[in-house]
Amino acid sequence: MPKRVLQGVVVSDKQDKTVVVKVERRFTHPVMKKTVRKTKNYHAHDENNTAKVGDTVFIEESKPLSKLKTWVLVNEAKA
Repeated sequence: MPKRVLQGVVVSDKQDKTVVVKVERRFTHPVMKKTVRKTKNYHAHDENNTAKVGDTVFIEESKPLSKLKTWVLVNEAKA
């Protein structure tokens, strides 16, 4: 099965080799038929500390690297 890849915005880069990425997903509410935005924060591994706050990045599923980190920074999106 292929690994999931998500696109999001870096909201924190204070930790060493770790970034926090906010991913937004949109869906239509089943009853109200209104578009709903949900956001979730993911901790991702950033080996070279390249990502900065506000960058749009892609993250990919990986094996667990720590208690919270199960995603790896793939590359920065062309914005």
